[in-house]
Amino acid sequence: MTLNGKGTRPITVDGVSYRWRVRHRPSYMQAVGQTPLTAAVERAERTGSVLLLRFPHAHPGNWLGLPGTAVTPARIAAAVRLARARGWDPERRTEPFRLDLAPEP
Repeated sequence: MTLNGKGTRPITVDGVSYRWRVRHRPSYMQAVGQTPLTAAVERAERTGSVLLLRFPHAHPGNWLGLPGTAVTPARIAAAVRLARARGWDPERRTEPFRLDLAPEP
């Protein structure tokens, strides 16, 4: 699995180049508050596995007015570091690595 290049943003974390993406519009399930905001991250070279991040809040574009928070490059960088510490190897071609992020204090 690789990310479609359209809509991705570059980021460098600890000297390694990645691309990340959050859906501009929520999926139907995100829009009705059934699933939270998600993001995907992969190496810029598209050579390994994808990191799928699940945030503890709603997509900001949800239809119900549920509280949502913007995903910033700093949050993505922190998530990449956490995923690497928990075993994500962006170099290996494997199934997507899923990481649920805890609520922010």
